Amino acid sequence: MNTMTLWHISGWQFAALALAALLVGFSKTAVSGANTVSLAVFAAVLPARASTGVLLPLLIVGDVLAVLTYRRHAHWPTLWRLFPAVAAGVVAGTLFLVWAGDGIVRTSIGAILLLMAAVTVWRRRTAETPRAPEAVTTGAGRMRARSYGVLGGFTTMVANAGGPVMSLYLLSAGFRKLGFLGTSAFFFLIVNVSKVPFSAGLGLIDGHSLLLDAALAVFVVPGALIGRWAVSRINQRLFEQLVIAATIVGGLQLLLH
Repeated sequence: MNTMTLWHISGWQFAALALAALLVGFSKTAVSGANTVSLAVFAAVLPARASTGVLLPLLIVGDVLAVLTYRRHAHWPTLWRLFPAVAAGVVAGTLFLVWAGDGIVRTSIGAILLLMAAVTVWRRRTAETPRAPEAVTTGAGRMRARSYGVLGGFTTMVANAGGPVMSLYLLSAGFRKLGFLGTSAFFFLIVNVSKVPFSAGLGLIDGHSLLLDAALAVFVVPGALIGRWAVSRINQRLFEQLVIAATIVGGLQLLLH
């Protein structure tokens, strides 16, 4: 059966999803959190709840590529510190999805996107001198890890939008570029794989969604390769400004739909 017919999407809509899938790969190997644009595209083209189930396997493909690229740079003490709080956030997000209808999920995704854009702007304006990652072993560091972990788990379960939350945490913890990318790669691979049973149990991942994933996964790979090439060359400041602008537009579109 034709995948586009199955999902009732046009050629232009499939092209938009393909471009969003390419951006997923790019965000995983270059600018973590940039896939909030992909989230907005998927939620605009597909039903909001269904879009989270379609996007999740594509994120996992990107995570695998990121781990293969930056596996030597992960900081495991930070990862172990985050996982319990993230698990609590994922459970809370799952309970929310059980209760929330498609309209509420769409509005929530839009609100989360706008919140993450505001958080990113705030982070850029209040950036401090980076500290070593070991600084998170302090009491304040552990509390910050728990807070970001719960919020990251909730946002990634509800809207696959944990990227900006974790980006802010890792930057505030003093991670340099390669350590940031390596740690976030393993973090999201483990978290996203752990979300699969929850999403399948909620009916967000099924045979129909996996057929669409199979058609879109091929676009994640070139995006990841472009990101790997661009990570040392990209104008980070300009790109973040574009991502913030696109995220705000996407969030407003979902809220006003």
